[in-house]
Amino acid sequence: MKALVYNGPRNVSVKNVPDAEIKQPTDVLVRITSTNICGSDLHMYEGRTSVENGKILGHENLGEVVEVGGAVRQVKVGDRVCLPFNVSCGFCKNCERGLTGACLTMNPGTAGAAYGYAEMGPYEGGQAELLRVPYGDFNCLLLPEDAAEKEDDYVMLADIFPTGYYATDLADIQPGESVVIYGSGPVGLMAAYSASLRGASKIMIVDRHPDRLALAELMGAIPIDDSKGLPVEQVMDLTNGEGADKGCECVGYQAHDQDGHEHPNITMNNLVRSVRPTGALGVVGVFVPEDPRSSDELQKNGQIAFDFGLFWSKGQRMGTGQANVKAYNRYLCDLIASGKAKPSFIVSHRLSLEEAATAYQHFDAREKGWTKVILKPNGLAH
Repeated sequence: MKALVYNGPRNVSVKNVPDAEIKQPTDVLVRITSTNICGSDLHMYEGRTSVENGKILGHENLGEVVEVGGAVRQVKVGDRVCLPFNVSCGFCKNCERGLTGACLTMNPGTAGAAYGYAEMGPYEGGQAELLRVPYGDFNCLLLPEDAAEKEDDYVMLADIFPTGYYATDLADIQPGESVVIYGSGPVGLMAAYSASLRGASKIMIVDRHPDRLALAELMGAIPIDDSKGLPVEQVMDLTNGEGADKGCECVGYQAHDQDGHEHPNITMNNLVRSVRPTGALGVVGVFVPEDPRSSDELQKNGQIAFDFGLFWSKGQRMGTGQANVKAYNRYLCDLIASGKAKPSFIVSHRLSLEEAATAYQHFDAREKGWTKVILKPNGLAH
């Protein structure tokens, strides 16, 4: 089969590799029809993780079931399914509690496993023609009859739509509240979209890329361009000096200032300053235990200079971590099926798998108009 393989920093290519196959009776084999390039993939692409050469990337996957193991009962050949990026067992202590992002069995020695990602287990990614799905009955989300018609919407259920919603859940956004979101990449846009679904009265989103801020404004959010003024001051002006009720961080450890210099703590500290006392913060931007290639001495050891004193004195609370996709994907799927949600509004490019390497280059450069890329490994559907 053809697959997108990591060869080293900023070096990926489509190669012929052995076909993915059933290995356990609980496995499902999926022919991938849509797989997204995620902002998290760029951490690996840029050489900022320990991902090994030869790894097949891709953790936002959707496709058609072509084979099932002998122990699979619910999923059938021909079903169209979306796959949470979390690879989880369904029966460990954390999975039983719905915390599938911290599964204790699928990546021994740590909590949490994923397709095609550094230090997230041996599972190959889905930027390929075929994908092996462990514990298929648990990990496959069966899609409605309109799956083909709304495929670009449903593929967002693999990661960014649930992750954006998770950010708003961690921040405990209630109807009528205001929220500030740092980052208008795909996850930040989905957080803003989710805040709207939850009934937020005022949604402010901070970034400096005009095309992404335009998408935020299109959905009713207030764009804040931090290249035109300090973002905290702009938030305060928009909230009568009180700060937002709640806040979300959707950038992570490779946050930059307006001059392009990396500051891994900049969005976290701005978030604390932008949210009112006793407000809640949802942090879903990726932060890593170590980052040897960072120019920041603290960040090399996975640390940041965090304004904890201000955070503490304001009585704020914070939730963090990878999204437990299965806690949300079925409900968000129903919103798509009913026409209440259409997350595909952020999609800018639908490309073949053969175009993946070029797509990574454009997306990594944050070039204008490259907001979200869907790869179609088995032929373009549009």
